Amino acid sequence: MKILRRKFFHLTAAAAMALGGLSSIASAAEMPAPFDKAADVKIALIRYLSTGDFFQAYLSGVETQAKALGVDLRVLDSRQDAALQADMVDQAIALGVDGIIIQHGLTESMKEAAQRAVDAGIKVVAFDVNVENKAIPQIEQSDYLLGKLALEQAIKDNGNSFKAGYVYVPGIAPLDRRDKAWQDVRKENPGIEETAVFGTLDNPIANSNANQARSVLQANPDITVMFAPYDEFAKGVKIAVDEASLTDKIDIYSADVSTADISAMREPGSAWVATVATNPAVVGEVSVRALAILLSGGDPGASVIVPPTLITQKFLNDQDIKNMADLGEKMPQFAHADVAMTDWMPLPPR
Repeated sequence: MKILRRKFFHLTAAAAMALGGLSSIASAAEMPAPFDKAADVKIALIRYLSTGDFFQAYLSGVETQAKALGVDLRVLDSRQDAALQADMVDQAIALGVDGIIIQHGLTESMKEAAQRAVDAGIKVVAFDVNVENKAIPQIEQSDYLLGKLALEQAIKDNGNSFKAGYVYVPGIAPLDRRDKAWQDVRKENPGIEETAVFGTLDNPIANSNANQARSVLQANPDITVMFAPYDEFAKGVKIAVDEASLTDKIDIYSADVSTADISAMREPGSAWVATVATNPAVVGEVSVRALAILLSGGDPGASVIVPPTLITQKFLNDQDIKNMADLGEKMPQFAHADVAMTDWMPLPPR
């Protein structure tokens, strides 16, 4: 019955929009408190990372889902300043917000700040940052699976014995989870040699990693695989590989995807052969919906996972996929994830 009611709501909402250009926001009578007075509900998105296509798309998803709910969204961007991000939690508390989404960050700086928000009676969810708090649901993309699927494709393409460069910055929750996949795969396949480890989150991230990758490639000409499990890392590696004219000798495997990534993967002779990803806009929508469930007295679960999908260069070329919209059409799971959903939850217009 829940599925039928949800489908009925979506169909009727779509029909209303098609016929009259009406908003996707449900009527106050259909919305539970506090969303029966949604305009009075204030939520804050507190960001640690914001540079790159992934984070712009994630922000877009947060914004569109917040608009569909009709709530007042405040966006606070620390630009990778851990102390400032913690201070921004206190700013959000002072603003009197009802809910907070913490997007990335460092456990040591955000753990106490997140607890202060909880102590103030504010509902909190965290995306890709472990704040070590049972009251705070964790939103994630199954980062372990992101890494594992990419590495399985690397083994499929290159066998289980090769020399690899690995781009990694410790202390960032999603990268640490992807690192666990890297360590497990190497343990299962001792022929995979970790020849070099490098990486930075200094802005601009792609260019900063390109600088490091140049040195790594010069020092290690026998590398044939680059595992760069974040698309800004992969962009940087690709810059260095292209400049060194090694596109026919090195394969790049990554995580995350954007329209710019699709274009880079589809360049003639591109070394970027596969990535594993969810639609970051969908993850942004899920983050808001999980927070909305908390605010309405529900429980989205301790771990809210958006499942990822393998995307190969061959698939993109075979399907002539040029952008994220094309990808969503060919891979329906990119257009929407039926995660953190309720019967009353309005979705952004599709």
